[in-house]
Amino acid sequence: MSDGRTGTRIHLIGGGRDEAFVPALYGPFLQDAGEGARVGVLLVDEGDGDGATQFERFAGVLNASGACVPVPLLVPIGERFDAALLDGVDALFVGGGLTPAYQEALADCRKALADVLCERGMPFVGFSAGAAVAARDAVVGGWLGDGVPVCPEDTAEDLEEVEVRPGLGLVPFSVDVHAAQWGTLARLVSAVGRGLTTSGVALDENTALRITAEPGAAAPVARVDGVGRAHLVRREADGDGVVVRSYRAGAVVPAW
Repeated sequence: MSDGRTGTRIHLIGGGRDEAFVPALYGPFLQDAGEGARVGVLLVDEGDGDGATQFERFAGVLNASGACVPVPLLVPIGERFDAALLDGVDALFVGGGLTPAYQEALADCRKALADVLCERGMPFVGFSAGAAVAARDAVVGGWLGDGVPVCPEDTAEDLEEVEVRPGLGLVPFSVDVHAAQWGTLARLVSAVGRGLTTSGVALDENTALRITAEPGAAAPVARVDGVGRAHLVRREADGDGVVVRSYRAGAVVPAW
């Protein structure tokens, strides 16, 4: 999506486990994928049965949202994902967990994975960590900005200072998740304010940002869906401050 090619629809979900919202959150992704689509479910496996447990959970979420065939793509923690594994799937789901581990798992295949998505027009959905690493500049965690607390320590993802690392580049803005529930909007404000990234969107739980090339649009359109809000964070024109604007369901976020 970052190179302007059309055909890929991107769905970023800010987390949340409320089953009441599952069909509304994941249904549009599966509609893009097509009935009976094979959906690759990419998960970092932290061991001791974690990968299988997480796969069963997310497979249940997808099956509750539409007719599909979830396919496990488990990456043992510390190892790297091979984009060639996407050959057998029609769409890609990247799940949640330890965000730095997801960034590391995808570090060697960022361009290859993005190229496959664009060239094959494969729908992509990122949930929580999966949404964060979809960005060009991925906010992967941390709770301190130059040693000063900027968000709750238990949201730090095993990091101290707020870190921004290379992501998949599917969207040109950074993404943080669980915004209202975990207080991570403040982390994104800190990252933008300190120049670690130029702009970003913090998503509440049970909230999606759906990005597509719409007819007549000069650039891809990012539209909010779900029950929460998407919070756009940008530097002020003079560079001395940060502006935050929040958008509810149905609104278009001017992220480009």
